[in-house]
Amino acid sequence: MTTETPETDGPPEGSAQRLSFPRQHARTQRFSLGAPRAFTVAPDGSRVVFVRSASGTDRTGMLWVLDLTDGGSVERVAADPRTLLGGAAERLSAAERARRERSRESGSGIVGYATDAAVELAAFALSGKLFAAELRAGTARELPAPAPVIDPRPSPDGRHIAYVSRGALRVVAADGGDDRALAAPDAVEADTVTYGLAEFIAAEEMDRSRGFWWSPESDRLLVARVDDAPVQRWWIADPAHPDREPTSIAYPSAGTDNADVRLFVVGLDGVRTEVVWDRARYPYLARVHWSSSGAPLLLVQARDQRSALYLAVDAENGSTRMVHADEDDDWLELHPGVPCWSPSGRLVRIADEGGARVLAWGDRPLTGPQLQLRAVLDVTEDSALISASAGEGAADPELGEVHVYRVNELGVERVSQEPGVHSAVRAGDVTVLVSATLDEPGTRVSVLRDGKQVTTVASHAQRPGLTPRVTLTEGGARRIPCAVLLPTGYDPEVSGPLPVLMDPYGGPHGQRVLRAHNVHLTSQWFADQGFAVVVADGRGTPGRSPAWEKAVKGDLTRTLDDQVEALHALAERFPLDLGRVAMRGWSFGGYLSAMAALRRPDVFHAAVVGAPVTDLRLYDTHYQERYLGDPRTSPDAYRNSSLVCDDGLVDPGEPHRPLLIVHGLADDNVVVAHALRLSSALLAAGRPHEVLPLSGVTHMTPQEQVAENLLLLQVDFLKRSLGLS
Repeated sequence: MTTETPETDGPPEGSAQRLSFPRQHARTQRFSLGAPRAFTVAPDGSRVVFVRSASGTDRTGMLWVLDLTDGGSVERVAADPRTLLGGAAERLSAAERARRERSRESGSGIVGYATDAAVELAAFALSGKLFAAELRAGTARELPAPAPVIDPRPSPDGRHIAYVSRGALRVVAADGGDDRALAAPDAVEADTVTYGLAEFIAAEEMDRSRGFWWSPESDRLLVARVDDAPVQRWWIADPAHPDREPTSIAYPSAGTDNADVRLFVVGLDGVRTEVVWDRARYPYLARVHWSSSGAPLLLVQARDQRSALYLAVDAENGSTRMVHADEDDDWLELHPGVPCWSPSGRLVRIADEGGARVLAWGDRPLTGPQLQLRAVLDVTEDSALISASAGEGAADPELGEVHVYRVNELGVERVSQEPGVHSAVRAGDVTVLVSATLDEPGTRVSVLRDGKQVTTVASHAQRPGLTPRVTLTEGGARRIPCAVLLPTGYDPEVSGPLPVLMDPYGGPHGQRVLRAHNVHLTSQWFADQGFAVVVADGRGTPGRSPAWEKAVKGDLTRTLDDQVEALHALAERFPLDLGRVAMRGWSFGGYLSAMAALRRPDVFHAAVVGAPVTDLRLYDTHYQERYLGDPRTSPDAYRNSSLVCDDGLVDPGEPHRPLLIVHGLADDNVVVAHALRLSSALLAAGRPHEVLPLSGVTHMTPQEQVAENLLLLQVDFLKRSLGLS
């Protein structure tokens, strides 16, 4: 059963091209191109700024403004990269490519921007050059600045723009004059020190992509100084081009030294004052918040992530005082939007208390076990806007849903109503609500004023050429969230039980069972090739409860136990052929797939293993040590969870299941050494397997032909391995 159809010259804008799903999926970058994103709302409610490309196949992001008027709304382009660059192709510096890899950004053009407090001036970088856009006037221009420019951000008053270039934090007047360095590495430090950039693990694992923060008065900044000298050097080579030198990266693998991160208050005159805290005990600078509601606020973590401090900074002398301390026997999770101050100066944070993840407002929790907090979206004097899932204490579990709520001391009010996955951006009385549902493809963006819709933001994303036939359910004694997808038009009376493809991510920070259309498209395409596809979010995945996430502490193999439990429970209700079961996955899902074939060959008969972590000592400190501890003191935890230490590799009594190992040779997150070590261990054990190296591909696969053919090759392997060809 196939969805492949002949190609045509092109459809009307916004509709699906008559291409095979793999080609359309790749060409549209998973149907994300043309969809509006990165919203900013002006505090006076007069306009909304966002990024959107011109069509569902156009990768070039443009900056747009939606003017909100009494009579309606008008969209206009604030900055078009093609015009600003004179039609020249975009060129990215190595540092900018690395930043985009950390954020999984595969678009081009304007992929990010920052504004002043009034949302009248925006700054962004193109081809390493600095640009500013006057959002009211609708004009944009290049400003003179030494290239390559990274992460430009206007001051709150709009008079200056700070940015990073060649490891130095610089500032330039908004009119392009008086460009100067405020903090720069000296000649001795030049190879290892940067000012104003996030270190690798902050960007990759802490969701902190920034390295500098303006004061609300626009007279100084907090600036991170990162020294990578203590970090071991790894080399990323391109075997397809032996004439090119390998690239050196500072990679802090588990149990090794991290970068040295310090923080300075830097005035516009260049005077620096170091911010002082116990960096030996709390080396991780996880969050920085600076607003007019209070002193600069830091969240710093211990290396084992079981304790953290909330610190208020005296910007005059750099001293800090503890505002709050947290401890947890397992680990302390980091969350978007917190910590911050309320306008009255109360500390706002997300905390795990009483078995629930709650919103803490000062000393009071404002939510209970009915909600599982995901993020704080906005804070005003009298309320917080949050996103949350239904917690384990909810009367109605709302499987796979994420909603936006308004919370204050009087109670909780749900802002999003339709079943689905929702998020929001708010300023003043205007809220931009971004919604995804199971019934409609893509996202719908509604602009609300005082809770009532006043307009929508158009999407140019293509409509997929297929529709998921998905059932959201729970499986097993643990009530594991699951999605089951059957082939389009499947009739059990005619076709009988189906071979099964487990299609999980299955690990931390990777919820897949969601009540949204597009997240199930690839799974449905695999189903239409003749499989019953099962997606299971077992222990360790987010969205349910702190205990559910932290159940994998010390032993990541529990994630496989939940896949098996879900599979066997679902087989009692769905037409699953348990004699033909495979698993596919990428990253943690790739690790899980390899583990399935190696450790449970009695259940799984083949596996597609994409970019897997196989030797867990080779993955980074902040992620791996959170779950397994330090390998120098917890070697057994690493040995038990690592695939290359698996005694089952050489067990003659177990059947050998086919594995297809896929890995990008340019991957600097899960380096290709993971795949090579697994292949070597399999070869030494006499276990047949296939290896597919992807030249020039990183942990993402944005290249159209690569992304398309990866899906086709996986189907071919699965059918061969399960005897379906």
